[in-house]
Amino acid sequence: MQHKDIAACSLSDRKCVPCEGGVPKLTPSECQTYMAQLGGDWKLVDHHQLEKEYRFKDFAQALAFVNRASAVAEAEGHHPYIHLTWGYVKLIIWTHAIDGLSENDFILAAKTDAVL
Repeated sequence: MQHKDIAACSLSDRKCVPCEGGVPKLTPSECQTYMAQLGGDWKLVDHHQLEKEYRFKDFAQALAFVNRASAVAEAEGHHPYIHLTWGYVKLIIWTHAIDGLSENDFILAAKTDAVL
């Protein structure tokens, strides 16, 4: 992972790097630094995952957002847990290969917010 240069450029300008394990999880301090760059209503849960809830006026708008977010995830090769229901979407992001957070998770979160 490339988390040595945390503040070098905005998260949404970065690209996810394939992770197949063998890299360390982000430390709580690194997670806080990335959280400061995210903005929005992202929650850091147990330094293990990121979560955010989005509200929309109807199912169609929520689904359209899921489709945009899914396209971003596919392009990045990093896929969140997505819960969709009427007017509501919840995303949960973590790096499965390390069972914790990596820079990729924060990149995907920032890029997802950008397609709102």
